[in-house]
Amino acid sequence: MSKLRVNAFTLSLDGYGAGPEQSLENPLGIGGPALHKWAFSTRTFRKMFGEEGGETGVDEDFAARSFENLGAWILGRNMFGPIRGEWPDDKWKGWWGDNPPYHVPVFVLTHHERASITMEGGTIFHFVTGGIHSALEQAKSAAGSKDVRVGGGVSTIRQYLQEKLIDGMHLAISPVLLGRGENLFAGLDMPKLGYQCTEHVATELAAHVVIKRA
Repeated sequence: MSKLRVNAFTLSLDGYGAGPEQSLENPLGIGGPALHKWAFSTRTFRKMFGEEGGETGVDEDFAARSFENLGAWILGRNMFGPIRGEWPDDKWKGWWGDNPPYHVPVFVLTHHERASITMEGGTIFHFVTGGIHSALEQAKSAAGSKDVRVGGGVSTIRQYLQEKLIDGMHLAISPVLLGRGENLFAGLDMPKLGYQCTEHVATELAAHVVIKRA
C-alpha cells in the first residue's frame, strides 16, 4: 500500500527546517546551508548534482533510503521557488535547472493557478490550488503502488502531521542553532497525534531519527 513519507528532512538543534528570509540569493534561508552538510557529502546527493564520489556509511544509507520506492512528491510553494503571490509569468521553473532531481510527478501546493510544467528526466510539476488533501489524492493516483514523499517545507509537513496523514518521517538533526525560522514541532503534540520514535542513530554530522505513526 502506498505510504506518505518524509525523508532526509533536516532540522537544526532548535527545531528549524530552514533559515529565515528565504530569497533567490538564499534559497535555504540565512544560515540554512549549514544544516545540510551531512547530505552534501554523501554519494547519493553528489550523484544527484552530477558529481562523482562521496561518503558511504550511515549518512549515505539514510540518503539512499530516502529515494527508494518513490512514485510522486508533494512540495510547498516555497520549496519550488521564492516567488510569492500571483505567478508573474512562466519563466520560473524551480531551483534545479532543466533536469530536476525528482524524475516523477511533483505536486506543488499554491493558491494561484498555473499550467503544469514538463521537465527533463521525467519530472512534471503540477500546481494544486485545492489544498493538502487534493494534492495527496492526486499524488497517490500518480504514484500507483509506490510511495509519496513530502519534501517540505515545514508548514507543509506540519499540515499533513496535524491531519495524521504522514505514515513515517526520517529527520536528520544537524548540530546547528538557527535561532529563528519555521519550527517543525511548535505546538504539535506528537504522541497525541499517534507518532513515536522507532529508530535513532547519530553520526558526526547529524542525528538521524525515524518517527512513525503507531
